[in-house]
Amino acid sequence: MTFSPDLTAPGDGTAVFTPDLLDLPADAANTRVVVAMSGGVDSSVTAAVLKEAGYDVVGLTMQLYDAGFTVGRGKTCCAGQDIYDARRTADHLGIPHYVVDYESTFLKDVMDAFADSYIAGETPVPCVLCNQTVKFRDLVQAARDLGAAALATGHYVRRVATPAGAQLWRGGDHNRDQSYFLFTTTQDQIDFLRFPLGHLSKDETRAIARRHGLAVSDKPDSQDICFVPDGDYARVVRELRPGASGPGEIVHVDGRVLGHHDGIIHYTVGQRRGLDLGGLPERLYVVGVDPDTRRVIAGPRSALGRDRFRLRAVNWLGAQPLSEEDGTRVTVKVRNSFRPAAATVFSGSDRTAEVILDASVDGVAPGQACVFYDGDHMLGGGWIIRG
Repeated sequence: MTFSPDLTAPGDGTAVFTPDLLDLPADAANTRVVVAMSGGVDSSVTAAVLKEAGYDVVGLTMQLYDAGFTVGRGKTCCAGQDIYDARRTADHLGIPHYVVDYESTFLKDVMDAFADSYIAGETPVPCVLCNQTVKFRDLVQAARDLGAAALATGHYVRRVATPAGAQLWRGGDHNRDQSYFLFTTTQDQIDFLRFPLGHLSKDETRAIARRHGLAVSDKPDSQDICFVPDGDYARVVRELRPGASGPGEIVHVDGRVLGHHDGIIHYTVGQRRGLDLGGLPERLYVVGVDPDTRRVIAGPRSALGRDRFRLRAVNWLGAQPLSEEDGTRVTVKVRNSFRPAAATVFSGSDRTAEVILDASVDGVAPGQACVFYDGDHMLGGGWIIRG
């Protein structure tokens, strides 16, 4: 059975959410649902609609890093003001609220991995690692320890119940869809998770927040990378790994040395800004980063195209296993903003796979996620590796 929230429009045009098909026990008052509350409007509305539907709602907020790490650097989540906003929302709704300290885990599993990936010449996706570790590993366990029937989050992704188990589908509003960041989610976790906002647009979510009188109804969205709110990735890497990245050469794909750089952590595949190679007749892009030689390889846009690449740590959620000989037809996204492209995936050993695209695409970067789809159904994915 699939489900779709019932959105109606009362006299004032405000969206109303009726979570009567969330695949939860009918006895709402005796069904505990833990909500991951980040302090933003999405998770706050998630708590509000579940409380309104009569569930026994408990809010959990993760303390992920020292708020001083990003003080004065813009929008964040899971620290400082956001924890206060989550507590204020919980008080407004009349639900219990607890803060869980995952700072050490977040540092090891997300922030350190982020820095090490950049030093290795990759382009990491820390939001995926956060979902894989502290959210859907640690927070799921905390919800279970509290006797919850489910953990609900404010992600814009649809959960579709089937006889074979729940599936993850792209959010109803593809401009807000967050399924790309959830490709590592296991089947056991999907069965336990709920995403009440999956069919909504952001405007509809904010309308519900205003109807419930939530103080965060107009709060700006947090940055994709919460601990890098100013976008200066290199600064964060330097703070976490002092002296780990030294200067090197910028080399053309034909072997010519074009210039020098201050560290490979400043460069990622597809980048054009920051090469500082004035006077050259052609527009150049970063087409590769070699951590062993500390070389940044530059070339024309045509050199960015790739029609095949390999993956590691593949998580496959399809009903049938990936084919090793004939391959499995899918569409893939090689970054969140990427329009899905047709491809064939061939299974390898030790959770590896090879992806062969029907047509070459630009900007396939080691360290990024490649996520598989069948239409809107998210089938898993893996991490792009060099070579």
